[in-house]
Amino acid sequence: MPEPTVDDVLAELAALDDPKARAVNEKHGDDHGVNLSELRAVAKRLKTQQDLARELWATDDTAAKLLATLICRPKAFDRDELDAMLRTARTPKVHDWLVNYVVKKSPHAEDLRRKWFSDPDPVVASAGWALTTDRVATHPEDLDGLLDVIEEEMKDAPDRLQWAMNHCLAQIGIEHEGHRARAVEIGERLEVLKDYPTPPNCTSPFAPAWIAEMVRRRS
Repeated sequence: MPEPTVDDVLAELAALDDPKARAVNEKHGDDHGVNLSELRAVAKRLKTQQDLARELWATDDTAAKLLATLICRPKAFDRDELDAMLRTARTPKVHDWLVNYVVKKSPHAEDLRRKWFSDPDPVVASAGWALTTDRVATHPEDLDGLLDVIEEEMKDAPDRLQWAMNHCLAQIGIEHEGHRARAVEIGERLEVLKDYPTPPNCTSPFAPAWIAEMVRRRS
């Protein structure tokens, strides 16, 4: 059978769009209505198709961009291409999947982490912080310097950048006992996400609570 075209795939995604799911997703800033399990099933059937992934990413369709992250070959993108892709990943889910499923598997991840970390666009900077959070456990560098930046900037940072900084703060406290007290103190003083609604049996994103729970589990 012939390989599906980008128009074929867009038509399939349109048929899977559920208005109720779209309404829920839009509350979180994601303008698509495709169930993610169904999206993954499409990706599993298509398998890896780098050219198709690039065509899907070039559309303005959020579900198509999500699918592109699942069927692409991460190591096939060059540094500038990934940088350009991130700057067009404006919805939270697309941004998250691009960073986690593509950039983290790229040989350019560390170079991009350094490039994005202090970018003036807070959404781009949040990607740099997400990649830095991953390195906190495996390649910790200047943790006091990171805590200095978090202490000074997290309270007033835009939402997505603030979330990424907070995750980094929690990761430092979880992974590094010598920096735990300071990480907890910063979290308690800034009170970022302290009142975030957390479902029962889920861990609060409030850094002191998050740190305490993960340390408890490990012990």
